[in-house]
Amino acid sequence: MPDDPDSYAVIGAGSSGLAAARNLQRAGIPWAGYELASGVGGLWDISGPRSTVYESAHLISSKTTTQFAEFPMRDEVADYPSHRDLLGYFRDFASTHGLSDGFTFGTEVVSARPTGDGSWTVVSTGPAGTVERRHAGVLAANGTLSEPSVPAFEGSFDGEVLHTSAYKSPTVFTGKRVLIIGAGNSGCDIAVDAVHHAASVDISVRRGYYFVPKYLFGKPADTLNQGRPLPPRIKQAIDSRVLKLFTGDPVKFGFPAPDYKIYESHPIVNSLVLHHLGHGDLSVKPDVRRLDGDGVVFVDGSRAAYDVVVLATGYHLHYPFLDPALLRWAGRGSAPDLYLNIFTQEDPNLFVLGMIEASGIGWQGRYEQAELVASYLRARTSNPAAARSFEDRVAGPRPDLSGGYHYLGLERMSYYVNKDAYRSAVRAEIERLA
Repeated sequence: MPDDPDSYAVIGAGSSGLAAARNLQRAGIPWAGYELASGVGGLWDISGPRSTVYESAHLISSKTTTQFAEFPMRDEVADYPSHRDLLGYFRDFASTHGLSDGFTFGTEVVSARPTGDGSWTVVSTGPAGTVERRHAGVLAANGTLSEPSVPAFEGSFDGEVLHTSAYKSPTVFTGKRVLIIGAGNSGCDIAVDAVHHAASVDISVRRGYYFVPKYLFGKPADTLNQGRPLPPRIKQAIDSRVLKLFTGDPVKFGFPAPDYKIYESHPIVNSLVLHHLGHGDLSVKPDVRRLDGDGVVFVDGSRAAYDVVVLATGYHLHYPFLDPALLRWAGRGSAPDLYLNIFTQEDPNLFVLGMIEASGIGWQGRYEQAELVASYLRARTSNPAAARSFEDRVAGPRPDLSGGYHYLGLERMSYYVNKDAYRSAVRAEIERLA
């Protein structure tokens, strides 16, 4: 594979990688893609080597708030599509815009480093062996949900321990006593799967949650009040009351009361878990104190026996091919210090795409990230003054992207943004670079 010093390397062919490729294509900027799996789709390709989706996985946001604006999903696709529908969607998107031919599949990037002359060297392994190739820059779009966060517990467990990243089918729970540690969206999905197969299912939590139904008033809940953001205090007051009307008080189902206001952490878009709690199919347990042979001891001193422990404990950000110093990143427990979660002041040719979480941000939010990168690269030639002004902002204070919400100080919230504040900031920068 020859050097291509004018092209930008796109690492990953999921939603952010395809958005990157498409926007570079639209701007007439050469690019070359690298993808570990055998095709496009990212984590939504359940057969991919680092996919973390499971057989029952569906979007937790509706298709209309998630899809790329230029490529709506077909009418026959359900409001909340399955991973199979989504893989088909990404394949269709790539085929329509001729993107697949630009990627080298079955290929893993093991190193990406600046050469010192403004270009970058990308080292990859794949069918052709180890290949070193020079590029103009790098767009890292390898996702945020591939490196499991595995906590260390006191004690030991005689049964099976698996992280949600390794879970595919509920048949693994048949006839077994199951404990799920963590009640995020994946943990609740898997709990709902497990009740149909397991002998018993408990879910261990350390804090309370807000549970959002997928439908309100007969419509996907996230399609209501679109484009008209309310002030945080008003939205929190209204939505918390609406949730109690539709889902009840989770405390009555055994959950602790949340120690934060709604939207200060990512809500759980799964009301079925409350349904199964109400039917006695599930039980809520407190936080784990230690593993204890054939069981688990909880912080309240109680103990229960289990055959399987599922760690629904989330993921770490993972950019192993990059020097963390280039991202101004202290490592686990924090997020890289990037302007708009994209641009590092350490190198003008390095960009991170997809390092955002926000309720309702969708793939269009990631598409706009890529559009901003392409706009900046194009402006370096077509409007150098605007590009230099933008670089000054990259090196300056970070804008407030919280939208007035006070997010929990957790690792998974360290790159969380308010969708309206974030998309407004990104679109304003695109306009400035035009």
